[in-house]
Amino acid sequence: MTVTPLTWLYAPGDRPQVVAKALHSGADVVLVDLEDAVAPERKAYARAATAELLADPSPGPVPVHVRVNALDGPLAEDDVRALAPLPGLAALRLPKVTSPADIARVAGWSAGAAPLYALLESALGVERAYEIATCHRAVRGIALGEADLRADLGVPEGDGGLAYARGRAVLAARAAGLAPPPQSVYPDIRDLAGLAASCAEGKAAGFLGRAAVHPRQLAVIERAYRPTAREVERAEQVVRAAETGAGALALPDGRFVDPAVVAGARRTLRLAARGRGGCLLYPSPT
Repeated sequence: MTVTPLTWLYAPGDRPQVVAKALHSGADVVLVDLEDAVAPERKAYARAATAELLADPSPGPVPVHVRVNALDGPLAEDDVRALAPLPGLAALRLPKVTSPADIARVAGWSAGAAPLYALLESALGVERAYEIATCHRAVRGIALGEADLRADLGVPEGDGGLAYARGRAVLAARAAGLAPPPQSVYPDIRDLAGLAASCAEGKAAGFLGRAAVHPRQLAVIERAYRPTAREVERAEQVVRAAETGAGALALPDGRFVDPAVVAGARRTLRLAARGRGGCLLYPSPT
């Protein structure tokens, strides 16, 4: 089984003091960013600072993932080769993945030393979502990079234009046996009501958790993705019914319960009981 986080907090790799704060922010995972958050002239420093952090087998209380530079650029290979062997690295996050060949290249650079998460940020990446999710045993998850995807598709702000891409990512991840993908970041750090509403839509669409760009977003995401009291109550009813019978069952309120419904109810209860740092929900890919 593998830990499924609800909150993933980005921190710029060239600002070690911000990374240090992020590690104690309450996020389930800290994403040290070497790509978009770092100016070109500070890329080398960001890599060196991140390598220094990850030389410690326990760099903080939560796992540290690193988003490397674009795979089609000159920096990604050096990022991967420098960071993949380090004991404090939990995973690499790969921007702008468009094909299984991208995953194979990174797996070669890392000698299979690091779990990989693929960001799908183009129409081509979304179309190949299932191929990417299943192409290598090192792949632990996929997610959308919605800002770049909007630019590639020419889609304005608003959710309608990305509905297909979001559904495709959720289906591909689950078909591949991976955890549901987290939502992409909500860029307005002041609009917490908008963030909560967006998380509710993401949860209904099959996402699990969300990336954040500021610690103030974490509690909103956590609250949105934890099961409600009503969801917990309904899940408990299903599990109790399953313990008293086998096969398909009908609850007193008329709901039909089969093994798939029972499995979902048990996931809900585990998620409700999760402590800080995640909950064991989904099997690791083999």
